[in-house]
Amino acid sequence: MVSMRDLLECGVHFGHQTRRWNPKMKKFIFGERKGIYVIDLQKTLRYFRYTYSIVRDAAAEGKTILFVGTKKQAGGAIKEYAEKCGMPYVNHRWLGGMMTNFGT
Repeated sequence: MVSMRDLLECGVHFGHQTRRWNPKMKKFIFGERKGIYVIDLQKTLRYFRYTYSIVRDAAAEGKTILFVGTKKQAGGAIKEYAEKCGMPYVNHRWLGGMMTNFGT
């Protein structure tokens, strides 16, 4: 399981520049330092663990999990782990309507 130390070492607490403000993120921001938002890692860890349990249970029930990571840095890992699990993935550009129009 991911720990607070893991999150810190990976730099998860570094957010966007303060001028790129999205008010919906306010409750997840711990503070600001040198023009960069600092993400609240306690909340991040809580939500990560909650999400992990949902995904774990869905996989145990044989449900399909869609892996998505469209940034270059994540593309290889997304593909590798999705293929290991035999699950679908998107590791390039996300096209509008991919979810809503999937069955049509």
